[in-house]
Amino acid sequence: MSHTFKIYKTSDGLPAGWNEVIGKHNIMLSKEYFCVLEKSKPNNMECYFAGFFQHDQLIGGALFQYLNFKHHSTFQKGRVWCGIRNFLARTFSKDVMILGNNMLTGQNGFYFDPSKVNPEQVVLILHEAVKEIQKKLRKTSLIIYKDYQIGFIKFFQQKNHQSYYQFSVQPNMMLGIRENWKSFEDYLQDFSTKYRTRALSARKKFTGIEKRELDLNSVKKYQDEMNLLYQNVAENAPFNTFFLTENHFESLKENLNQNFKVFGYFLDEKLIGFYTLIVNNEDIDTYFLGYDKSLQKEKQLYLNMLLDMVEFGINHQFRRIIFGRTALEIKSTIGAEPVEIFGLIKHNNTLLNQFINQIFLSLTPKTEWVQRRPFK
Repeated sequence: MSHTFKIYKTSDGLPAGWNEVIGKHNIMLSKEYFCVLEKSKPNNMECYFAGFFQHDQLIGGALFQYLNFKHHSTFQKGRVWCGIRNFLARTFSKDVMILGNNMLTGQNGFYFDPSKVNPEQVVLILHEAVKEIQKKLRKTSLIIYKDYQIGFIKFFQQKNHQSYYQFSVQPNMMLGIRENWKSFEDYLQDFSTKYRTRALSARKKFTGIEKRELDLNSVKKYQDEMNLLYQNVAENAPFNTFFLTENHFESLKENLNQNFKVFGYFLDEKLIGFYTLIVNNEDIDTYFLGYDKSLQKEKQLYLNMLLDMVEFGINHQFRRIIFGRTALEIKSTIGAEPVEIFGLIKHNNTLLNQFINQIFLSLTPKTEWVQRRPFK
């Protein structure tokens, strides 16, 4: 099968029909979302877009991200140990090329017309593209294929990927919306008594807090407060490969419009928390959030946000909610279940690549958690 591909630095350069062939199937590969990445990507990230053609006909597209860790502290907690880990991270992975989206969890790195290309051919095409992009743009220390569905494993067993280390970190937490959930009350009725009581108790603690959906003007108005609340959460995480820019939420709202939802929580007219959602056809992807840490325990802000996300999904009849790979245990308490995903990683230094599995495991935080099962 003959095919060609072209690299694009800007969304304006994408070929005609991009959204019809690719973007409408996954908003994270749409021209509008790529525009967001151009305008408000993290400071240590570069983005490139690839279009794939068969006989000059667009058949697929992909997102490549370059991450530079030269001036970025990936590990946040524990000064001495994290200083050592940051040194190792910068030494062994000065920069990284990711086939996928490092800002989201899930298989959001590519889409091909299934009537033109089968999954096995997709993997071959992407392999050739990775080699060419490393030559044409910049050779990086590491190459990562990020967040592939388990069904794709068999297509990576061939010779082309024998030098890659296959890894699986944390699962992607997802909640399928059941057909019998016509309201939030229906959802709570499917809980066992223990978890229903817990959810209702959290709701009572929200007394006095007003929730509002924020439009573009409101996002601009509260942008500074939102960034501070986001930093409260982000800086508390043990592992961060990037930080959002100050205009990121504004850029998303401006470009995705009603497909990007922002909800703020106010106490005495002060913004104390917010969460964001990306509407992606029948799915909702939960995105970044922030809250006042001093009120988190008293008001159970995070648990109430999760419950509100579920209520939104039910009320608008979405198929599922994708919660990502953080805070696994508390997400399981509201019914989200783990879905395994995998990735591939290779170091371009042949000697170091022989030890890539040990290096990767030493630098990757492992989270122990207990899966809760709230439904009857």
